[in-house]
Amino acid sequence: MTQSHPRISKAVIPAAGLGTRFLPATKATPKEMLPVVDKPAIQYVVEEAVSAGLDDVLMITGRNKRPLEDHFDRNYELESALQKKGDAGRLAKVQESSDLATMHYVRQGDPRGLGHAVLCAAPHVGHEPFAVLLGDDLIDPRDPLLKRMVEVQEQHGGSVIALMEVAPEQIHLYGCAAVDPTGDSDVVKVHDLVEKPAVADAPSNYAIIGRYVLDPHIFDILRKTEPGRGGEIQLTDALQQLSQDEKVGGPVHGVVFKGRRYDTGDRGDYLRAIVRLACEREDLGPDFRTWLRSYVAEEM
Repeated sequence: MTQSHPRISKAVIPAAGLGTRFLPATKATPKEMLPVVDKPAIQYVVEEAVSAGLDDVLMITGRNKRPLEDHFDRNYELESALQKKGDAGRLAKVQESSDLATMHYVRQGDPRGLGHAVLCAAPHVGHEPFAVLLGDDLIDPRDPLLKRMVEVQEQHGGSVIALMEVAPEQIHLYGCAAVDPTGDSDVVKVHDLVEKPAVADAPSNYAIIGRYVLDPHIFDILRKTEPGRGGEIQLTDALQQLSQDEKVGGPVHGVVFKGRRYDTGDRGDYLRAIVRLACEREDLGPDFRTWLRSYVAEEM
């Protein structure tokens, strides 16, 4: 019989990055607030957490990130103006973001990497397992990755990371996992992790993507983790320690994701994400697809 583990209710979203790849757009606007069609990227991420049953969301922010807090807060002046106009549709969209979840915020005063950002969540998370969602990865809601990861963590305990198979020549761009199969086709046991290995040194082509469900013992390890690649405290380094010693924090499993993922951290992929999502919208898709076909035909 499988053991039942504590129910997860908290999600942590690191959002303190400077967004330098999108300058000058991010000089005064957080990259997380860049629109993907008509919603900021960060809202898709919060919606994903809520869909997985995690309605307590802590956002790790930094300087110049106040618009994130404003977006998930009430805007009474705007709501009042829309009410007077009788614009119920737009009013509902405005109120949707403020009603999504219970939002909390803490600043990462000294940006020292993803591991340090996660460590900033320790006082809020306490001794409970929790999820971490990176804002650059948007997961299509029709492919509920996080929900599956929560199920695996509740079944096995420990930590769960999201993995995706990539071309071998791309593995140097990601954290990489050495894995063993389990009884579930989409679940693997992780026994080693390497941050952005050279192609020749990669133990597999399983890349870590931006979703984690973590045992709270990760905080004890992060407090002792020395800066690694790039001079930053790497979450992968801490998970590597967990994967090799199940007595501390339990095992590390991976869920192999084969669904739809949109990378908004790269300018080219950001544009492709907008096109894909716009094409699939009922209100925008038909006309947009017609224009897109015509445009491609003319240009090609």
